[in-house]
Amino acid sequence: MTYEYMHPADQLLAVMQRIYDRKMTTTSGGNLSIRDAEGNIWITPASIDKGTLTRRDIVCVKPSGEIVGIHKPSSELPFHASVYRQRPDLNAVLHAHPPGLVAFSIVRTMPRLDLVPAVGKIVGKTVLSAYAVPGSEKLGEIISSYFNKGYNVVFLENHGVCIGDRSIFDAFQKFETIEYAARLEIEARRLGAVRPIPEETLKTTRNEGGRLPSFRPEKRSAEELAARRDMIPFIHRAYDQGLIISSFGSFSCRLPDGSVLITPSGADRRLLKPEDLVLVRDGAAEEGKTPSESLPFHRAVYAKKPDVSAVILAKPKNLMAFAVTDTVFDARTIPESYLLLRDIRKLPLETLYRDPEGAAAALSNPVPALIFENDSIAVTGETILKAFDRLEVADATAHSILLSRPLGDIVHIHPEEVDEIKRVFNLTD
Repeated sequence: MTYEYMHPADQLLAVMQRIYDRKMTTTSGGNLSIRDAEGNIWITPASIDKGTLTRRDIVCVKPSGEIVGIHKPSSELPFHASVYRQRPDLNAVLHAHPPGLVAFSIVRTMPRLDLVPAVGKIVGKTVLSAYAVPGSEKLGEIISSYFNKGYNVVFLENHGVCIGDRSIFDAFQKFETIEYAARLEIEARRLGAVRPIPEETLKTTRNEGGRLPSFRPEKRSAEELAARRDMIPFIHRAYDQGLIISSFGSFSCRLPDGSVLITPSGADRRLLKPEDLVLVRDGAAEEGKTPSESLPFHRAVYAKKPDVSAVILAKPKNLMAFAVTDTVFDARTIPESYLLLRDIRKLPLETLYRDPEGAAAALSNPVPALIFENDSIAVTGETILKAFDRLEVADATAHSILLSRPLGDIVHIHPEEVDEIKRVFNLTD
């Protein structure tokens, strides 16, 4: 989707709908704005249900101060306008108070951005600002002063967050990523102390390679078109269920001719279409597209595992709680979890980036999934459906374990009972 061709009112509607649907705001909470090329500020209205906004509800504030629309603009208009005055490079402001970030704001601290590699890169420099009454001149002065110092993300004590960016969609990606980081840290702390990524290790996760050579496909096989059609609904489902977010998560399928179809780098996962997926063949990528940076791991899995035709790398927050702590993830909770996940291994983060072949070799018949410390879970399957099912079950199992913490000690399925499951379902070691 090309956002630059969307009217500012439609952009605000699209982003607010995603924020509301993902329960990152309430009926009356949050406000968004866009500054257009003429200097007009398009902003969400005051006191209007965020779950039922229409194009007509969006308010336009002219540079002269004239208000065009059927409603009053948000009461936070003064600080939006102040940010735009301070930062001519910014064209969008997003303010909201999602539950995870509010949890941090009411204890007056900020979530860690160094638990998962992608988070810090996406979010950038952040700061925590002092409390001030919403809609007040003081709040506007405080927020704009930080933007004037070069911050694009300002956490607000006892309030929420304010983000400025080049577009409202870029601001949303930062917002969603920060809330993910907050919720991940909260879930992980149920298990124990969180383990941040050392700076030296973080450097190993940065892509140092160049683009692949490109090629232009002369024709599209029926198998490729079917794979494009079938992958997209699962990517969208993963997003809707919170198994991935817009800024990270990679899916791939192996085609009968050995080529790989994979998600593109940097694209909003919720808005992907079949034509956005990248075909990789003989070490070259489809012309005009950039494959996911995790492509080396996907290709290594296919090279070593002839029975695997689908690979997913994701960061679902429940399971990632185990990835960012030293707690062992044990799938012997209910038979269904063990059947699909078996004995998942946890590997060092560096393995994924520096030794994808070694990481792929850790997968075997009884190990259909891996946890990479501080990074992701990798799941495999004979089809995209089976890989997705495994991803769902993995995060649901992790969620159940987290929910059980206040109830008592977990009683895992005993070894002899595991042996019985193996016999009944013909599982091999």
